[in-house]
Amino acid sequence: MKFAIFIAPKDFKDETVSMLKRVFEKWGVQYSIASYANKDCIGYHGAVYKPDINAAKISPMDFDGIVLADGKGFEDYRLFEYRPLLDTITMFNERGKYVGAINNAIKAVARANIIKDKKIAMPQEEEMRRLILLFHGIPSNEGIEIAGNLVTIKNSTNLEISLRELLQHIGVM
Repeated sequence: MKFAIFIAPKDFKDETVSMLKRVFEKWGVQYSIASYANKDCIGYHGAVYKPDINAAKISPMDFDGIVLADGKGFEDYRLFEYRPLLDTITMFNERGKYVGAINNAIKAVARANIIKDKKIAMPQEEEMRRLILLFHGIPSNEGIEIAGNLVTIKNSTNLEISLRELLQHIGVM
């Protein structure tokens, strides 16, 4: 099992990426850090990651899924409107690969138009609720929603528990 962890070039949520890495490593899930930056990516609290792969080169043939990490940078770079990222999300979805989004990164899966008639874990933000309804998703107050290959996680507060639920669902644990 191998996932791409997508991060913003700057101001991604350090603790989200750290937890993703820790849980994946614990359960033997391979991962590659992906971003549109070719240089070091710097988290909101100073964590530094050099992407293993440029996000423009991500192929669903090489990964079982993609997880979009949250953070201020997702908003600052307006990644939820960035067509190449939306196209990548759509490609993963069309091939039945897992597409995961955490907190404000859920905006990207909504704008990629892959949420119709699916329950979506909804962060407490009015803009997010409008987007989910606009793209015909079903808002949920649950911490995690798994709708086929789409996984949405409301926030990173209980991220470890949510990731364990995901890994159980896909048969890793």
